[in-house]
Amino acid sequence: MPKILLIEDDPTLAETLRYNLEREGYGVFCAADGIQGLELARSKTPDLLLLDVMLPRLDGFSVCRILRQESSVPIIMLTARQDEVDRIAGLELGADDYVSKPFSLGELLARVRAILRRTDRQPTGGHRDLLQAGPLRVDTRSRRAWCGEIELNLPQKEFDLLTCLMRNAGMALTRDLLLERVWGFDFLGDSRTVDVHIRWLREKIEPSPGQPRYIQTVRGIGYRFEMPSEPKALPPKV
Repeated sequence: MPKILLIEDDPTLAETLRYNLEREGYGVFCAADGIQGLELARSKTPDLLLLDVMLPRLDGFSVCRILRQESSVPIIMLTARQDEVDRIAGLELGADDYVSKPFSLGELLARVRAILRRTDRQPTGGHRDLLQAGPLRVDTRSRRAWCGEIELNLPQKEFDLLTCLMRNAGMALTRDLLLERVWGFDFLGDSRTVDVHIRWLREKIEPSPGQPRYIQTVRGIGYRFEMPSEPKALPPKV
């Protein structure tokens, strides 16, 4: 049974969400403030967080920032604030999705199901389990990645995005296509979400993020993953 941690200080909304999530078959833990939510996130190891932004004691942005340093658990942020800057801030901090209040219960449950499906998704028989580009290695079965001997801490979306790019190395992929493959048809965000996650990936896998070796920008289209070229052998001395 997937476990969901709901961090929401409105008791009526929290009870409504808890009831409907449990009807869907999820195990639900609830917290009414950021500090309690952080403690439950660490002790209960949930499969997904529903995280309100405006919380007592510790706000949702702070909770998201702290958890992203410790865990790759998927996070859907909930907020009554409509400003675009807040949505961007949530994504910048590592949230996987962002829902503005008031929201449709059906829409929220669909987003929960979509994220949990992607989290539990196993590679099909036609996909390779191990992807490699120079010192960069990705094991899709264990969902682990390394650069040389250093294991990378990649949240769900960054891992899925990197996997999608590597499996299509050499191909220019549009932002809309990446949104569809990584975030799903039901994601309501825009292409800037892709740009933000590409920047995070470059900071983790590129020797020089400002001059990327692997993830190339295709102007006006999207991105392309480049396999590093093998050094040419020197001709024999005569």
